[in-house]
Amino acid sequence: MLLKSINSFAITIMCGFALLILFFSGFLEFPSASSSIPSPKDSLILYSSSTPDPFKGLLTAFRKWDSQVGCVQFREKHKGLLRNGSSSSLQDVDGGVKCSELKMNHVGVLVKGWTWIPDNLDNLYSCRCGLSCLWTKSSVLVDKPDALLFETTTPPFQRHNGDPLRVYMDLEAGRKRSGVEEIFVSYHANDDVQSTYAGALFHNNRNYRLSSTKNNDTLVYWSSSRCLPQRNKLAKSLLSLLPHHSFGKCLNNVGGLDMALSLYPECAKDANEAPKWWDHLHCAMSHYKFVLAIENTVTESYVTEKLFYALDSGAVPIYFGAPNVWDFVPPHSIIDGTQFRSMEELATYVKALANDPKAYAEYHAWRRCGVLGNYGKTRAASIDTLPCRLCEAVSRRGGRNARAL
Repeated sequence: MLLKSINSFAITIMCGFALLILFFSGFLEFPSASSSIPSPKDSLILYSSSTPDPFKGLLTAFRKWDSQVGCVQFREKHKGLLRNGSSSSLQDVDGGVKCSELKMNHVGVLVKGWTWIPDNLDNLYSCRCGLSCLWTKSSVLVDKPDALLFETTTPPFQRHNGDPLRVYMDLEAGRKRSGVEEIFVSYHANDDVQSTYAGALFHNNRNYRLSSTKNNDTLVYWSSSRCLPQRNKLAKSLLSLLPHHSFGKCLNNVGGLDMALSLYPECAKDANEAPKWWDHLHCAMSHYKFVLAIENTVTESYVTEKLFYALDSGAVPIYFGAPNVWDFVPPHSIIDGTQFRSMEELATYVKALANDPKAYAEYHAWRRCGVLGNYGKTRAASIDTLPCRLCEAVSRRGGRNARAL
């Protein structure tokens, strides 16, 4: 009996060593517990056909996906995210506001100095709890503002009783406060008021003619004119493996700036005006199956227009940036480049996806099936809704009646 027990123990030990050897040699791979996001390769393996199908028509790909997969199956797969998911990366701007906390029925916000805030945000808004909000860059329309908003200039160093509240906004990665503001606006949920980059008002007055035909010979669109060394290095390492068009000043391979209009003249906004690069951005992107989107810096929650422009154009973004990007985008809508072990593996995946209409169409299913996940909250917390949300914050503090510290 003792010999039998020793033999059993020895066999168990040997099996354990064998499993360890297999694991460390790469034959066995345990799933990571750090992320609930399925590998993008899973869907490709699921839908990939034995014969590559280098499709051009996006609507044809949609029809194939509809007939073989469909929204019912996609909704079931993401049933926990049909409308809004939950994430600490986003403020709950849709949650019930306590009307009793508001101390004012009307708030006037005067935007001071030069700012990225678009002029067409100026308006008189009807907000929750009967609050009206006048947001303007004109001191004629609001001669006694309840709050002054600064972005590129510093607020007054001192505030006296009866003066407007000082609001400072910084949407750049560093989130640098002025040090004297009462209310701070940034892209991050931990600050007083959050403003994501997902709003539509950042890109008005553009040509939104989107192509339903995708390039097969040139798969990836990239455009950058701020040639940061690290971003250029990353872009070059991937783009060298994929057929691409690189617009802008960095790694340009199309023969100069504004060449998008030579390739796609239908993207011109107005033939009588000199073209601006942003006029035809979405239209040009829409001709490609993929858009490479690389942030200036890898920072939590710093998800900028680079990604959202690609989503709005009907392309699939290949993204490098915020580690919590999935808290801001629809399910199965982007290719997270950091989830691949090498650029070669990522490029192989992109090429295979470009030849699989069913797998490619699944990246658009969120939009067609209404499965938004956290993206609904991302849009709700964008600059489009900033006026009412900021006016609510000013009203809670009492505006000009707030006591100076």
